[in-house]
Amino acid sequence: MCARQEGTPAGAHALERLCQTYWPPLYAYVRRSGHSPPDAQDLTQSFFERLLTEGRFGFAERGKGRFRTFLLSSLKHFMVNEWRRSTRIKRGSGLAHVPIDCSTEEDAYVHEPIDRASPEAVYERRWATRLLEEVIGAMRRDYERTGQGPLFDAILPVMWGDPDGATYQEIAERMATSEGAVKIAVHRIRSRFRQRIRDAVAATVQNPLDADEVDSELEHLQYVLQHVAGGSH
Repeated sequence: MCARQEGTPAGAHALERLCQTYWPPLYAYVRRSGHSPPDAQDLTQSFFERLLTEGRFGFAERGKGRFRTFLLSSLKHFMVNEWRRSTRIKRGSGLAHVPIDCSTEEDAYVHEPIDRASPEAVYERRWATRLLEEVIGAMRRDYERTGQGPLFDAILPVMWGDPDGATYQEIAERMATSEGAVKIAVHRIRSRFRQRIRDAVAATVQNPLDADEVDSELEHLQYVLQHVAGGSH
């Protein structure tokens, strides 16, 4: 995991990316644990600041747990043993700052399905959806840079097999192209999506080059989306 390369530009970029990916599910966990929005924001912010300042990301090397498991376990420890003894960390205090938009994430949390899911299940659900959001967002930006943003947005529902989505012929007419060209574009987008999601997952496992480990985490992601995320709606 590049995040272990502390003190290097690659390590810093990887840490920032991981923080942006994982703070929403951790925030959702804290909220479901019974904390108010302001306290949940402070807890999540303080946790990442402490983690980054003390270089604890290297601890993820210990054992065979996934990075998402390591973070949740670390957060639980922080909440029980450290938060009670600490005061709220004010921004600009000299600690590593992790910019987070809690208004956006709070809105996402408020619109979570009303169920009896445990904080851990909410964390898993938000982790899975966050990964998808980031991958789709990155792909959309790629297509927008080449002037194909409208095509990507038109094809996206087809990718998910949306029964109410437009047909290939309807998309072709809307995009002023052929149905065959749309089919090729769908194939390319699906292929790129599979690679992007695999790369995103590989960045969070112990050994990104271990295909079995990456496959295992991908299977877990699929399980969460089908049984935890989808099953709660």
